[in-house]
Amino acid sequence: MLCLLLFSAMHTVVSAPNVEYRQPQLAARAGVVGMTFGAGNRIFYADSRDGGRTFSVPVTVAELGALALGRHRGPRVVFTRDAIVISAVAGARVSQGPHAHGLPENGDLLVWRSADGGRTWSSPSKVNDVAGAAREGLHAMASGAGGVLFTAWLDLREGRTKLYGARSTDGGVTWSKNVLIYGSPDGTICQCCHPSIAAGTGNDIYVMWRNVLQGARDMYVAGSTDSGVTFANARKLGDGTWPLTACPMDGGGVAMSRQGLAAVWRRDASVYQTTGQSPEIRLDSGKDAAIVATSRGICAAWSSGREIRAQLPGGDKPVTLADDGAFVQLTALANGDVVAAWESHGSIEVRLLSGGD
Repeated sequence: MLCLLLFSAMHTVVSAPNVEYRQPQLAARAGVVGMTFGAGNRIFYADSRDGGRTFSVPVTVAELGALALGRHRGPRVVFTRDAIVISAVAGARVSQGPHAHGLPENGDLLVWRSADGGRTWSSPSKVNDVAGAAREGLHAMASGAGGVLFTAWLDLREGRTKLYGARSTDGGVTWSKNVLIYGSPDGTICQCCHPSIAAGTGNDIYVMWRNVLQGARDMYVAGSTDSGVTFANARKLGDGTWPLTACPMDGGGVAMSRQGLAAVWRRDASVYQTTGQSPEIRLDSGKDAAIVATSRGICAAWSSGREIRAQLPGGDKPVTLADDGAFVQLTALANGDVVAAWESHGSIEVRLLSGGD
């Protein structure tokens, strides 16, 4: 019997008067779906206790002097064994100048924890061990086996953009010495494309980023078998290449599937996917792609114009989730369902993709 995801009628809108919610991120554990997002200089958290059908009233995690937000910036959320952890890049004030883009002047990667299901949140701990090094505001975070957290970010401690990471073995309370994951021999990786992280069931961690190498801005991945202490040499993803002299501000996503590492990303005007050692496949025209591995297969979603599109497990072609939205994110539930969330005119829209026969 074929099991596949169906386009569910369950549709939730998280909004507030005169507040522009942006950049949702999702995580799920033990029947709870956690969602974080930003608005102005504030970070919010809301959750669902009914499989993504409804969400709680958002609570404020932190109010900051300046928060990196927009174009895949903004907070990230993961569950550990005994806490919810949210990360974001923030600083005391907004940077000034023609290329500041509203980013924090001396942005640090900060982490907040909640041990009571998201009702209250700790003071932040700092991840980067060189002040201001994370000021570009682009990062990722994942929870691995045994409660190890790993985060990676675009780092400017040496002036040119490199990829750094750090790990936590106490649920985000403290963080390790920062480790260089990758530095391009051409001097910089792509300066404004966010990294992505996938954690396996063992000690495997994979980090994906957009490189700058010999005039091309292709996606690369590096793996660790010791929970992020060390990383192997980077390898390129996909069969094609993208010669480009500018940053597309689009980093894609990665997930651990039964077939190996699954990745989705933009190259030129198209979205591509690879799984394990299989050749790349073109999914659709589009950008800003996300991916999740479920018990039913791999689910990917992306923007195509103003539409939110998705390739569902068991489906033979992409479907449209929404006619108007941006920056879709996904998380998988234990029963194989998927929760999708995206921006839409200052609100966060959430849709449940549920299983059928």
